[in-house]
Amino acid sequence: MGVFSADNPWVFISGLLGNISSFVVFLAPLPTFIRICKNKSTEGFQSIPYVVSLFSAMLWIYYAFVKSGAFLLITINSFGCVVETIYIAIYLAYATKQSRMFTLRILLLLDCGVFFSILLLIQFLTKGSNRVNYLGWICVVFATSVFAAPLSIMRQVIITKSVEFMPFHLSLMLTFSAIAWLLYGIFLKDLHIAIPNVLGLVFGMLQMVLYAIYRNYKTVVIEEVKVPQHTIDVVTELSAVVNSDAEEIGSPEPPIRDDHHHETVARSCTLQNQMLPNSNQMLGTCEA
Repeated sequence: MGVFSADNPWVFISGLLGNISSFVVFLAPLPTFIRICKNKSTEGFQSIPYVVSLFSAMLWIYYAFVKSGAFLLITINSFGCVVETIYIAIYLAYATKQSRMFTLRILLLLDCGVFFSILLLIQFLTKGSNRVNYLGWICVVFATSVFAAPLSIMRQVIITKSVEFMPFHLSLMLTFSAIAWLLYGIFLKDLHIAIPNVLGLVFGMLQMVLYAIYRNYKTVVIEEVKVPQHTIDVVTELSAVVNSDAEEIGSPEPPIRDDHHHETVARSCTLQNQMLPNSNQMLGTCEA
């Protein structure tokens, strides 16, 4: 297998540029994992992008071995497999138990189960040019899903009007990488390499346009609305009046003095004593 074709040196040049740009892209998450190691926590970061990137790199290595003349795909994707494996290992070391188990399940399902299923099916059910063709379209599907990953970041930029989570240098390198691999696919006359990078180029350009639009926007901080002092005083006084009224309503009523009742009872007792001199002994003491 030759490293590049003598008939078309542009294959080697574009492939070399693709290797350089993809090398930078693979190292882009490095600050994130340095932060994870320092804080000893994944801090809510997701592992799925790294698991999918590892799977995509494994597929492209297999495709490069099946197809002749794509040695530069092997070099960069081998580096990608090593880097993504290190990222996943760091994530598993500092993730919570629930996140660790979820990552292991996805890793075993996708990077082991699905990959080896594809390998066995392609190896035993296809032959010759059909093998390259079928495997190539499988690579196109998964590479497209990897290139579509920045859509969530672009949506976040539009909603928040902030480019904090979309650095310009990363968008630039993604665009440059897509251009290099698109040219590599064109010069190599391989649609399976060229097609996904068309989508990568489109998304890279859109990210740069969004950066140009929102780079001068500042994060809007909503200040707490303060109530004027005189309003607070009025409310306080009103509350005091309401509370005093409530206390008056809630307090027990004083006993009502019925002088007429006492006078009537007194007269009755006097009349009774006049008529019955010994009534105290018979009826007991008369009290009002």
